[in-house]
Amino acid sequence: MKLQHVIESQQFTLPMLVELFELADQMDRILIRGGTQDYNNKIMASLFYEHSTRTRFSFESAMHRLGGNILATERANTFSSVAAGETLEDTIRVVGHYADVIVLRHNEVGGARRAAAVSSTPIVNAGDGKGGQHPTQALLDLYTIYKGVKTIEGVKVALVGNLTDGRTVRSLAYLLGKFERVKIYFIAPHSFQIKQDILDYLTKHNVWFTLESDLKKTLPEVDVVYSTRIEPELLTQRGERLETISQYFIDDTLLKLLPSHALVMHPLPRLHEISPSIDSDPRAAYFKQTRNGVLIRMALLVSVLG
Repeated sequence: MKLQHVIESQQFTLPMLVELFELADQMDRILIRGGTQDYNNKIMASLFYEHSTRTRFSFESAMHRLGGNILATERANTFSSVAAGETLEDTIRVVGHYADVIVLRHNEVGGARRAAAVSSTPIVNAGDGKGGQHPTQALLDLYTIYKGVKTIEGVKVALVGNLTDGRTVRSLAYLLGKFERVKIYFIAPHSFQIKQDILDYLTKHNVWFTLESDLKKTLPEVDVVYSTRIEPELLTQRGERLETISQYFIDDTLLKLLPSHALVMHPLPRLHEISPSIDSDPRAAYFKQTRNGVLIRMALLVSVLG
């Protein structure tokens, strides 16, 4: 599979996802044996306009495991050229001469698409703006579901938390919508519910979904509960009570409602969403997601570098 850019979840077809997961399995074997030097002549530019630890380290680890080299920066918007007013497009044109692939996290929705429009160097979207997309996170999430539940067709997934701004859940919803008999439960306070564009997409593709606010009611029905953070400062801004957060806190009591085969997932970092007391439960998959992220990102880098 040869990819020019990785910009959004919608670009991946079912055959592409199957091939990507097979490639990720190959990367697992490479990782176990200590990596490879196949890409020691390649350079990845890690260009982050927003702070990130996990996503950036995951990509950089993936490139190191492939034997490649890295140019890295965080808070690229404080660079003198950007601070002086240099456009994203000009920055991409310049950095494209320094690297073979650019991993970009941008603070504006659509930033990755803008970058790809002017770049002959592959662009990989590492997250763009609040309410934008984070396709590589969604791909590793889907891979985690595939490895944990053993199937994606017919899977029932609860997406929980700040769904309005959550680029991880938006990107995952697009991917889930490609499979047959999937059911998606969007669980959030009213002012944090998923946006209409996602619902329109799912309706167009005949994907079953429901909008709920009660997590307890839904847990016994699902194969996956995917929790995301509701920021306390946004609760008051949107007219919600601070106590609302406690309704979505997954602890031992709520875990008893979840089927024994199900997964508990989170893009991390967690704050008020999941109790550490359930970390040892076999259904807790959020740390497995981080390892799977390296495998998926290795596979994606191989696919864009050729």
